[in-house]
Amino acid sequence: MKRRWRDIGVLAGVLFAVNVVARLIIHFGFDGDDTAADRVSLGMFVLIGVILAVLAFVWGRRRPLGEWSADVAGSVLVAMLLTVLVGPLLVGDSPVAGGAGTFFAQIWFYLGAALAGTMVGYLVATALGLDYRSQGLKRYAELKAAKPRKVVRR
Repeated sequence: MKRRWRDIGVLAGVLFAVNVVARLIIHFGFDGDDTAADRVSLGMFVLIGVILAVLAFVWGRRRPLGEWSADVAGSVLVAMLLTVLVGPLLVGDSPVAGGAGTFFAQIWFYLGAALAGTMVGYLVATALGLDYRSQGLKRYAELKAAKPRKVVRR
């Protein structure tokens, strides 16, 4: 159980770190240039999706869906709250400095990127037959095919 909480915390920290780096790049490199800031933000969301896709692929091979999906959901929730509420404070802004629309748009974009990345990673693992359930069914089929048929005498 201790390892599971550590994994959730590390994943949330990594996702938050991606956001912090993107915010610092925008603040120091593109302050005032909205087009460049939008591109960096888009890159951040794509990177978050890729991280979660790789993680879903790897964890989907080793653990049942119900177990790792709860871990990913918890990590994404913690990272999203840190990103929306603490992230702006790191560069000297208020969490609602851009207005309520921007605040809620960040939440929806973050959840969308996280959901899309996680789904892509798990669907690729499932399509390749590498997910936990497919591997279990494969082992079961091999076990049943390996046993000789019992002869019944009357």
